[in-house]
Amino acid sequence: MSCHVSVMPGEVIEWLRPETCRLIFDGTFGAGGHSVALARLIPAGASLLAADRDPAAVAAWEGAKANDETLARLPIRLVCASYHQLDRLLGEEGLGKVDGVILDLGLSSDQLADRDRGFSFTGDGPLDLRFDPTSGQTVAQFLASATEREIADTIYRFGEERFSRRIAKQIVLKRQARNPVRSVNELVDICRRCVPRGKNHDIHPATRTFQGLRIAVNQELEILEQALRVLPLCVNPGGRIAIISFHSLEDRIVKQAFRDDDRLEPLTRKPLRPTDEEVEQNPRSRSAKLRVAEVIDPNQPRPDRRRGKRSWGAGKAYEEDDGNEELDDGDEELRDDAIHDEES
Repeated sequence: MSCHVSVMPGEVIEWLRPETCRLIFDGTFGAGGHSVALARLIPAGASLLAADRDPAAVAAWEGAKANDETLARLPIRLVCASYHQLDRLLGEEGLGKVDGVILDLGLSSDQLADRDRGFSFTGDGPLDLRFDPTSGQTVAQFLASATEREIADTIYRFGEERFSRRIAKQIVLKRQARNPVRSVNELVDICRRCVPRGKNHDIHPATRTFQGLRIAVNQELEILEQALRVLPLCVNPGGRIAIISFHSLEDRIVKQAFRDDDRLEPLTRKPLRPTDEEVEQNPRSRSAKLRVAEVIDPNQPRPDRRRGKRSWGAGKAYEEDDGNEELDDGDEELRDDAIHDEES
């Protein structure tokens, strides 16, 4: 049984308007929370196409449907694939453009709870961290083959870890001693020794390192950037794209794409955040940021996006990127209570 709770479901429903949609795409199915909520509100004859990179998520959904007739009757079609492949998926399924897209970029609680995947610090396990365990290299394999500089640069670029050089050096020293880092506990131990933990600081010493390595082996930012180029081609004019991110690296990419792509009109001037009530009930939601954009009819005049121009018409406005965003200490992957889920 899934332990995952979907983030900001009410806001997703409000902005995607499922009652007006004929086809919705959920590109990060997970435990199916968003998909189920949306599928229950779409009109008769409408459908929802969903994708997830994790074969375990697909298998879990098949099991859930087998035990619940109400879920089995929902018009949801789930495939094991990445959301950036939507154009190909629509062709393979014989479908036209969609009317709404939801992407929830956070880790699921089910992935954190699986100690064989290496996402959580609460217990030892293999240093894998892949969303799809059937393809690509594991973090352990990357650490066994990459140079010290490549390791340090990866941890710094994707995890913004200031002590990445120290960490990389210790990883390579273990490898040279024919004792390569293969487990969660081994990497956590290195991070504890290399990263000073300041007073009143709730970030685990290994969090940024694990985040950086996870993002790298899963090519998370590259896939997000590819998807943002493809999605407007796959959504009908007037359709909406809603994306929930959990750290500033992702949010910055989404913000800039929504702002700069002439095919899109941002509907949320600033990211929407979960309510205090939701954060109290689901602490992992605290760093969620929801941005929504609408696909523009190519036959209609484009918004004026000259620098300093904040008019979108219809009361909409966009916000200039000042380039000064920093990684938020409240980011999901950077909080102990987000990773140590059994302790919260």
